[in-house]
Amino acid sequence: MNSMKSITLYHLMINNQKMIGIKFSPDKLIQNLVKGLPNPKWSKRYNMAYIPNTKANLGVIFNTFKGVVWINYNRFLINKPVNRKNETVDVAWFRKRKPITDYRLCPEEYLLKLELKRYANSTIKTYVTFFEMFINFHKDKELNSIDEGDIRVFLQSLIQKNSSNSYVNQAINAIKFYYEVVLGMPNRFYEIERPRKESKLPKVISKEEVVDIIENTNNLKHRCIVQLLYGSGLRRSELLNLKIKDIDSKRMLVRVEGSKGNKDRLTLLSKTALKDLRKYYMKYGPTLFLFEGKKGMKYSAASVLKIVKAAAERARIRTQVTPHVLRHSFATHLLEAGTDLRQIQVLLGHGSSKTTEIYTHVAVNTFETINNPLD
Repeated sequence: MNSMKSITLYHLMINNQKMIGIKFSPDKLIQNLVKGLPNPKWSKRYNMAYIPNTKANLGVIFNTFKGVVWINYNRFLINKPVNRKNETVDVAWFRKRKPITDYRLCPEEYLLKLELKRYANSTIKTYVTFFEMFINFHKDKELNSIDEGDIRVFLQSLIQKNSSNSYVNQAINAIKFYYEVVLGMPNRFYEIERPRKESKLPKVISKEEVVDIIENTNNLKHRCIVQLLYGSGLRRSELLNLKIKDIDSKRMLVRVEGSKGNKDRLTLLSKTALKDLRKYYMKYGPTLFLFEGKKGMKYSAASVLKIVKAAAERARIRTQVTPHVLRHSFATHLLEAGTDLRQIQVLLGHGSSKTTEIYTHVAVNTFETINNPLD
């Protein structure tokens, strides 16, 4: 095989028909091999050759180029695993909605694929919301006839409304899910540009301010919630999913199951928090989830946010405090105390060390050794 020669396969939609795009640099050998494929044609728009997308034709391509040139399938085949998280997926309410005049609802095949892939319910809601926004922006067009230009016009409308980069990226994910996953054409819209990811420093409060917030909670339950958010560096969703069995008082650890990215991890359990948790357990008697609402159901995310904000206001903290600010503060205070960055990464459940490194930009000891030129 000549390692210098290669072709890349793409998914194309031409005249409402699925096609296999074959992109390559000018080369007589490859050109002659392409001519021998079943009914090859050339697209000026995509600047590549293409043939009908069938299993047989994919096999012909493999047999034609095997051992002669490198075949790059990265943009053609799907390698993403199905989410194996055991969360109950609920898309029934989307299906039961009453039709709205002059409004296109999300196609059934879109809902079905989200269901089969076992996407998180929050992700399903986001994807459906954005995809319906998109298909109603182009309500007079058949979905299969929509191209990169149409998507750009829609994204431009979001940008003109001063939508954030993350908002626009979520819209792109929802649109690409339909064409690439539902229709089985991965990387079809490979030319769609994404906004640059915003790089913002995490908001952090001092240890003294954290203590003030804890002291200004309304009751024992609220106190335990704030203590765990900060003392274990938990995300709000992780706190809500905690079960009684996840508190390991013998090893002084908290087990976090099915977190972001469907990962399990262990994190620290504060001795101070454990004392209050024991009192809380005796008083409230939760049965399954550590923090329960009415009828033993999982505590609500809105309630946790309200608890943190209200306690911070009573403590007269100027920074707008959320559960995630407490998580950021946990990581930053560990770093300032000399904890290794890799250990902090494990405690937070970050997949990449680059995500954890952001805390070096806000840790006080990063700046303590630098002499201010004014002084």
